[in-house]
Amino acid sequence: MTKSERALIVMQILEAHYPKTPVPLDHCDHFSLLVAVLLSAQCTDERVNKVTPELFRLANNPKDMGAQTPEKIYSIIKPCGLGPQKSKAIHSLSHILCDSFDGKVPDDIQALEKLPGVGHKTASVVISQGFGQPAFPVDTHIHRLAQRWGLTKGKNVKETEKDLKKIFPKQSWNKLHLQIIFWGREFCQAQKCHGIRCEICKATFPKRSRAFSHKKP
Repeated sequence: MTKSERALIVMQILEAHYPKTPVPLDHCDHFSLLVAVLLSAQCTDERVNKVTPELFRLANNPKDMGAQTPEKIYSIIKPCGLGPQKSKAIHSLSHILCDSFDGKVPDDIQALEKLPGVGHKTASVVISQGFGQPAFPVDTHIHRLAQRWGLTKGKNVKETEKDLKKIFPKQSWNKLHLQIIFWGREFCQAQKCHGIRCEICKATFPKRSRAFSHKKP
């Protein structure tokens, strides 16, 4: 089976299971999405969604957020983990948005990546889910699934992102990113499927009988 054939199988199964792909992080605008995605690093979406209502009651725009102290922000976002770094990043990027972008989140991925605490993956999520621009955010979970399904031999998330962009149609990237996340959480967990149990793993590698060995990013 070729990589293109496996990619088609993956798309068909994911579309059948997840025809609609709501954004997992609660938000109301580009700023709240940016902050929520930043908070989601090494944290579950569920926990972020429990924390952000209080945070956005305190400040729901860059000007008001920048007026808070990092310590005040930290007192709210502490359950998300990495609180000291994230609170300083949220405080700093709020000032930058006000000073350099008229209080608005830029719709340019390179500009986003220059903001404190915003890496390539976070910027890609904001660009795709917030602005609807084609992007394929890849984290360690998508990297793991892409390996299991024979879609990449990438040694890290950067290489995997390039491979996925090559084999999937550009217009499908934004939806596929979410579909893959949903599938991984529901059917292809790291310590349950092992690359041999879920429908996609069995369809892409029907003869695989041993647990798949991943290349860690």
